[in-house]
Amino acid sequence: MQKLTERIDDLKQRIAAWGKRIRRYTERSTRFNQNRLFQSDQKRLYKSLERPIVSGTGPAPNQADMVAFWRSLWSEPVNHNEGPWTEVVASQCASITPMDPVIITPDDVAEAVRRAPNWKSPGLDGLHHYWLKGFTVCHSVLARQFQEALNQKSLPSLFTTGITHLVPKDQGATDPSKYRPITCLPTVAARLIKPKRE
Repeated sequence: MQKLTERIDDLKQRIAAWGKRIRRYTERSTRFNQNRLFQSDQKRLYKSLERPIVSGTGPAPNQADMVAFWRSLWSEPVNHNEGPWTEVVASQCASITPMDPVIITPDDVAEAVRRAPNWKSPGLDGLHHYWLKGFTVCHSVLARQFQEALNQKSLPSLFTTGITHLVPKDQGATDPSKYRPITCLPTVAARLIKPKRE
């Protein structure tokens, strides 16, 4: 009986030790992630500290209600205010020297792709950055296509159409207005913007 009691005590101590190790690891991991987030995006760090993380558990919202709500927002024609202020701004900008033409080279595309995260969520094209990094032959074709898009001053719909995920703002939200739309554009479109944005 004494050996059984000793064995139980031994196992309890081991469990407590493992629990401490797991807690230490979790705390260290959280600290590390918060420090990294502080260096890259302080605003997001402070928001995550103020507000608890919301998970998507709970009753799913009605799909028809979601589609109707978001379609009503996205399908409405936009009425821009073309007031007299636009003429004032245009006259103020008339004296500004136009920007030199932007030339996108295959090296620009290669550099932008090199720094991109490999497995970032792709858009409709389903193409991850990993594959763009490996297929260097595509860089010259992409550079040419990006340059054509700049010269024509319009983007193909492929670059501006993405997959939208609706993320709940609150725990257990079923109201469609309580969801935040996050759109994943095609990775190729993101690469178009990246080379000359910096």
